[in-house]
Amino acid sequence: MSRLKILDLSHRLPGPLAGKILHDLGYEVIKIEDEKYKDPFHRGMFSDFDDAFDDWYKELNQDKKLIRLDFRAPNAKALIHEQLKKADGVLLSMSPKLKETLGLDDKSLNELKQSLALVELEASKTHKKAMHDLNALALSGFLSLHLAHETAQIVDPPFFPLAGIAFGQQVATQLLANIIEAREEKKIIKSVSYLYETTEAILTPFWSKKLRAQKRTKFLHNGAYPCYSLYRLKDGNYVALAAVEEKFWVDLISLFHISLPLEKRFDKDPAAFQKVADTFAKMDASEIENITQDKELCLSIVRKIT
Repeated sequence: MSRLKILDLSHRLPGPLAGKILHDLGYEVIKIEDEKYKDPFHRGMFSDFDDAFDDWYKELNQDKKLIRLDFRAPNAKALIHEQLKKADGVLLSMSPKLKETLGLDDKSLNELKQSLALVELEASKTHKKAMHDLNALALSGFLSLHLAHETAQIVDPPFFPLAGIAFGQQVATQLLANIIEAREEKKIIKSVSYLYETTEAILTPFWSKKLRAQKRTKFLHNGAYPCYSLYRLKDGNYVALAAVEEKFWVDLISLFHISLPLEKRFDKDPAAFQKVADTFAKMDASEIENITQDKELCLSIVRKIT
């Protein structure tokens, strides 16, 4: 089978992430941008106020072939359709007017006589207002878990844009599914993927309606138990402890002389956490590394940024 060719006509995070995933799988990905406006992560709004976005742009797109065109030029539609003829899949995110100008609207696409898969990225099919990652997390209810134990007037959002990352993964998967169907049916297969609905679909299994009804806000992965948490060391660094399984906990308490028996690793009592914390508070990162050098404990050093 020949190498798949993907056109990435998207911008910001989810579409370019999907394109990166597809490139990493071995497919040829060509990112097509307007030569004036480019991608907002690289030029314009986002990169103007925070140059970290330009770094994201490079990380997501550096291995793709880049084509920049004047989208308003008379020959822009023809140039893009030349690329379409050689493509297997398209990631699409642009305004209805621009799609029509470039011949990427549904009517124009349906006139193509080829097998082609497309995924168009949109915010939501149920919420009509504009949204970013933080809004998708809020509307789907998952941000309330982040705030469950907060009382501060100002709270930092989660660093990782979880909704957008999940969305990008879903878009890549959907495009591959569409490519398979397009080849089997020998026609255009297009679907629309939505940020909000994808956020709900992918994150719901991890905080289900049942768990929400129980008003559960503390779990293994956000610090409910002493065996799975972050503990500060004497030098200001931390250890990430994930000794959930019996064998890891038994070896841990033996190696570090922690007086917390096996069954207590799931004790929610703050005193149980404190026994572990007091042990690590007397040690620095180098001591931990020396002691655990040849051991399997699910214990890792987290070095603070200084």
